[in-house]
Amino acid sequence: MQLENSFWYFKKAIGEKTCDDIIKYGNSQEEQLALTGATKKKKPEELTQKELLNLKEKRDSNVAWLNDTWIYQEILGFVRSANENAGWNFEWDWAEACQFTKYRLNQYYDWHCDSWEKPYDESNGSNFTGKIRKLSVTVNLTDGNDYEGGELEFDLTTPENKRIIAAEDCKAKGTVIVFPSHMWHRVKPVTKGTRYSLVVWCVGRPFQ
Repeated sequence: MQLENSFWYFKKAIGEKTCDDIIKYGNSQEEQLALTGATKKKKPEELTQKELLNLKEKRDSNVAWLNDTWIYQEILGFVRSANENAGWNFEWDWAEACQFTKYRLNQYYDWHCDSWEKPYDESNGSNFTGKIRKLSVTVNLTDGNDYEGGELEFDLTTPENKRIIAAEDCKAKGTVIVFPSHMWHRVKPVTKGTRYSLVVWCVGRPFQ
């Protein structure tokens, strides 16, 4: 799928106090090891040593899950605006739980995309059945000056041109970044401090 805009962002869109409130609230919730792929079917404590090592090659971060209305109200308006302004005009009708993510020293998330080949089935709940992730959202809760590393990068490689771009202008606290869920992206290792972010996935019926 060729897109004119790979991502769209709103710099300092969420107020600093709101960001601090989300961090405080997120840190008060149960923290767990972030999982990927098949490991999501297990609890972190159920992983074998081999599964844990394989996971750490791909991803090393900690998360908590938030689904409070006030948080969605802060974010989803920007998703609608980005979807229109970027010219994607994807149809979506629901948002998954918000992932409050902590990247501490040396933690990272290697290259991945947020969407899958098959739609959600009944096991994910009636609001998701038959739907796919269409739009991904990242909110920078920590100012880029408060940590080092942790850059969000997108892989825009084509058969003719290898191109990786960093969302360098998007590290300001409260910046909201929206992008199609099939875009390959990564978070590079944090080399100093802690990077807090909030991630949301918006879902809808598969593309026709």
